[in-house]
Amino acid sequence: MSRSKFSNESTYKTAVETGKEAEFDRMFDQAVEEAKKLFGAIHKLHIAGKDLAASETITEKSPIDGTVIGYFQKATRDQAKLAIKEAQAAFGPWRATGYKERAAIFRKAADVFVRHKFLLSAILSYENGKSRYESVGEVDEAIDFMRYYADEIEANRGYLRRNVIKSSEAKVSAGFQGAPSTKTEKITIRLEPYGVFGVIAPFNFPVSISVGMSVGAMITGNTVVFKPSASDSMTMLTGLKIYEYFKEAGLPDGVFNYISGPGSEVGDELVVSRDVSGIVFTGSRATGIGMMMKAYGLGLQKTFIVEMGGKNPAIVSKYADIDDAVSGVASAAFGFDGQKCSACSRVYVHDSIKEQFVSKMIDKARGFKIGNPLQKDVYMGPLISDKAFRTYTEAVEKAKVQGRVLYGGNKVNLGLGGYYVEPTIVELRHDSELVKRELFVPILSIESYKNFEDALKYANDVDYGLTAGLYSKNRKEIKEFMDAIEAGVVYINRGISATTGAIVGMHTFVGWKGSSLNGKGSGSRFYLPQFMREQSMSLTT
Repeated sequence: MSRSKFSNESTYKTAVETGKEAEFDRMFDQAVEEAKKLFGAIHKLHIAGKDLAASETITEKSPIDGTVIGYFQKATRDQAKLAIKEAQAAFGPWRATGYKERAAIFRKAADVFVRHKFLLSAILSYENGKSRYESVGEVDEAIDFMRYYADEIEANRGYLRRNVIKSSEAKVSAGFQGAPSTKTEKITIRLEPYGVFGVIAPFNFPVSISVGMSVGAMITGNTVVFKPSASDSMTMLTGLKIYEYFKEAGLPDGVFNYISGPGSEVGDELVVSRDVSGIVFTGSRATGIGMMMKAYGLGLQKTFIVEMGGKNPAIVSKYADIDDAVSGVASAAFGFDGQKCSACSRVYVHDSIKEQFVSKMIDKARGFKIGNPLQKDVYMGPLISDKAFRTYTEAVEKAKVQGRVLYGGNKVNLGLGGYYVEPTIVELRHDSELVKRELFVPILSIESYKNFEDALKYANDVDYGLTAGLYSKNRKEIKEFMDAIEAGVVYINRGISATTGAIVGMHTFVGWKGSSLNGKGSGSRFYLPQFMREQSMSLTT
């Protein structure tokens, strides 16, 4: 398959455009019933194709209503070491597997995911509280990653190229830089895999990000030890399904090893092990920096491919289409309860339109349906955990002291037992710590500005640089924004979302500053080379 043939999965969009939304809902509702039959089982570790048990288990419950999703093994450091050892053993044969064969496996895996799409989406909604629309979209993204990366490695011919230095009739008595040679020199330049990668997955995109990170490592010839989120934000069943679908597609044993367990044991072993060549991680900046400091402090030359959150701004100019701005900012701030690294958490509005913007934002927020995300038309489900709820309530109380709450700030009692809260709009000064700190909850701060230059300064004045949005029809402001904004993913006048919703193969998803490490993004042509190291080999004949 060539690059030009790649197309995005886009399940819900296709359903709406073809008048099949009712069928979409029917298939999801049916999958919910299928998912329920899987709940309550005991699940094993999967290392080199073998099912293993630990001495303890972890109980995973749904944030929706406390339903027990399953009992998962609480792996120890020793079991992490075993997984690393088996991944090492599988590395040689997998590295020797041709890139076309690896690409074919992941194209087949994409087809497997398509067949199980609605079941996996229903499990995902149960696990982290996403709406059906968000969950199906996430599984679509995982499918897109597999197909896009398969296309990429083939388009680049396995990242191999050849050069030739022709022979010369001239002769010299001794060699030196640039000296002629009477023989032909054939040069091969290739990118080679490192070895074993530890993949540490987040709770908020446990399918798409997990698949994207893992396939990035494996399609380039590395093997993986995969750890799903297993703390107070648990998404272990979707991780297990990823393992099962890869196996169904024919991925050899040991190439992808599934090991559930705490970060203090499993995650730490991946970081400190000399037999793990790299870590792929999506999560908080504190955790990402902590892992790097620990590894480098031990003298380990470990590769880190990390995405570490955001504090994403939007600027709403006096030249904006206000309705587009309200729609885009509200969607980006409150979709999935703001539990996205790309969520819009602060907006700077020109003072001449602030009152109108705030009024429309409150109306928009008030219209979002809060409830069980398994139900049709629910926009906001529960927060992922008690910890997230404490963050929300503490931030609301601080906002009352440091500024004012314009809308929301309350828990919503639905009788389900989960942590359901209102979308919250606050007014804060830019120097508030709430404006600078990533909260990962549905709280949007608003501040007005007079000069566009000030808005740009405020937008850039955080440690992060993941996503950013602008609403303006003024060409001068658009150019200034494009030239000055310090973010890896930038959207202008996007009514569907101000800062979220990157599409594989269309946008790249990449952080600047404290949001990333090397400024290369997923879903782009620059992603796969990060999992390989360059080698130049010369043969004189």
